[in-house]
Amino acid sequence: MSGTTPSIALSVVSSDSLAAIAKSEPCVMVIIGASGDLTKRLLMPALYNLVCDGLLSENFAVLGTSRTKMDSAEFRASMAGKEEGLRAFHTRKEFDDEQCDRLMSRLHYEPSNITVEDFTALRKTVARLDAEVGAQGNVLFYFAMAPRFFGSLCETLAKAGFREGPGWKRIIVEKPFGTDLESALKLNEEILRYWDESQIYRVDHYLGKETVQNLLAFRFTNGMFEPLWNKDNIDNIQFNVCEAVDVQGRGGYYDSSGVLRDMMQNHMFQMLAYLCMEAPGSFESNAIRNEKAKLLQAVRVYEPKEVERYVVRGQYGPSHKADGSVDKPGYRQEKDVAPGSDTETFAAARLHIDNLRWAGVPIYLRSGKALWKRGTEIVVEFKKPPLATMRGSAVTQLDANRLVFHIQPTQGIGLMFQAKVPGPVLDLQQVDMTFNYGSAFKASRYTGYEVMLYSCSRGDATLFSRGDLVEAAWRVAQPLLDYWKSHPAGDSFPNYSRNSWGPKAADELVRRDGRRWFEVVTPETLERSPLFKGADPMLLKAVIMALRSVSIEAGEVIIECGAVAQEMYLLCQGEVEVVDAAGKVLAQLKTGDFFGEVGLLASVPRTGTVRAVGRCDLFVLEQHEFFRILRDYPHFAEAMSAVARERYQIAIPARQLMAGSNDHA
Repeated sequence: MSGTTPSIALSVVSSDSLAAIAKSEPCVMVIIGASGDLTKRLLMPALYNLVCDGLLSENFAVLGTSRTKMDSAEFRASMAGKEEGLRAFHTRKEFDDEQCDRLMSRLHYEPSNITVEDFTALRKTVARLDAEVGAQGNVLFYFAMAPRFFGSLCETLAKAGFREGPGWKRIIVEKPFGTDLESALKLNEEILRYWDESQIYRVDHYLGKETVQNLLAFRFTNGMFEPLWNKDNIDNIQFNVCEAVDVQGRGGYYDSSGVLRDMMQNHMFQMLAYLCMEAPGSFESNAIRNEKAKLLQAVRVYEPKEVERYVVRGQYGPSHKADGSVDKPGYRQEKDVAPGSDTETFAAARLHIDNLRWAGVPIYLRSGKALWKRGTEIVVEFKKPPLATMRGSAVTQLDANRLVFHIQPTQGIGLMFQAKVPGPVLDLQQVDMTFNYGSAFKASRYTGYEVMLYSCSRGDATLFSRGDLVEAAWRVAQPLLDYWKSHPAGDSFPNYSRNSWGPKAADELVRRDGRRWFEVVTPETLERSPLFKGADPMLLKAVIMALRSVSIEAGEVIIECGAVAQEMYLLCQGEVEVVDAAGKVLAQLKTGDFFGEVGLLASVPRTGTVRAVGRCDLFVLEQHEFFRILRDYPHFAEAMSAVARERYQIAIPARQLMAGSNDHA
């Protein structure tokens, strides 16, 4: 069952327009497992945001239940608490005590076990609350519990009589929906034995993110791009979900999951479906979900030899201090992780979509933990025009046009293309036209769960997974799990260090196709350099666009001792060593490190040689580009002059930087 209001409407409008959106439908929301962190950290802040924005029906109540013994007053105090409640986890700039009190007044609690007897008593409480608030018999169940309980919960609710009576009855279940294909099929069978598919809402909070939802709007409301959205114009598509954090003390959970189950099979496959699906007949939820299902069913299911060829797995090892001692542990040394664990913390894959639109276009997916940066992006790379069209000019290389969807931490869309640099000769530079949510709309306060709760209350299932979608995704993922189980990683793990881009095999996976991962440098990444720490966002954006990528082979010298400085480097992939004139190694730099920044500020000889230990990918910022930026934005020259003096003890006036001279006093 679906409604007529697409859930995308809630998340992309500014708050000034929220008054035009209908409120959620009346209902009693029953949170089963309400004493857990999910309720405190995510559900209550989401409900609070809906209350603050006037989107939650007045005819609404929450009944929390779990095995924990407490009464309604204690439940309210726990949910609103300053240390571990709403006051700690809300996402708004300012906390509104009045709206918090309004929400808390709607909260109720009753302890129970998963038994027909307890749930029958729970049903009487729901009926009483229904009569008090006028919920019209509508009940929304939220399963805030482990998936192993979903089947018994559905059975017990049905046997306690919750299916009967007026109004609608809907169930939201959290991910993961199964741990493999067999368990997903079994879980679907258990749930649908007692409830209709139209009543089941399988939540994936990732789909509540504005930029993920905007994939639908972008695809089907912009006529300028749809004719290009096919194998004739697009060279490849890359999905990157990179996390700088490790398992953060959740080793017990993660060791039975891994990145394939935790990230790829659900979040990334959902984004893939939105980006590559065919146009639906309408924006009605089932029309959209039908096309998503068709897309996932067209993804090739690999044979074992194809898994070996097209899929890479990895696991992070420890990071080390300068003296060689361990700084942070590797995955196998994390708490609650088996010492010889084969659980993957990184995976990269090339997928094939075997349909007329995408046949032959490689789809690359990459995700991992303890990487060099945090960032989620989708990169659509278009085919290059022939270089022959530039004959007779000084242009020797053409870059691909790229459309970049920034999901997090930045939310926006960037279009990268070639433009002529001002001057008497034809010289090209890549430029970026960027749409940023924070600039175009009032900054989002939403966590993603608001959209899910609101949409479910209105019967809009657009952003929820249907049973066939879940099964289609597992059919693609299952051969990978089977191959890894039959081919233990053993001593090959760990195969990448913390703060890197992952295992070298992931880089080779793409290079075999004559391509490279497109690394999106974020302002957050650039600010790791002392030169740009705390810099104006406009300056950071200009510098990012001026970065040029280069590849260096093992043993090759990047900076020669004594040579006059001319550029700054960001090590994107690989490892380099700094040696003195006598050949003594002074330092080793790894992925994410900057070096040579002083070369942008002062014309001084390099004090050491930097050479590649293995193959390296780097970003380079050249002096003339840096000076051009400062000429284009003169007020940044003053800021850089101050940085040179305070952080590098170099005295160079702003006028010299703008003039393109870095001779210093």
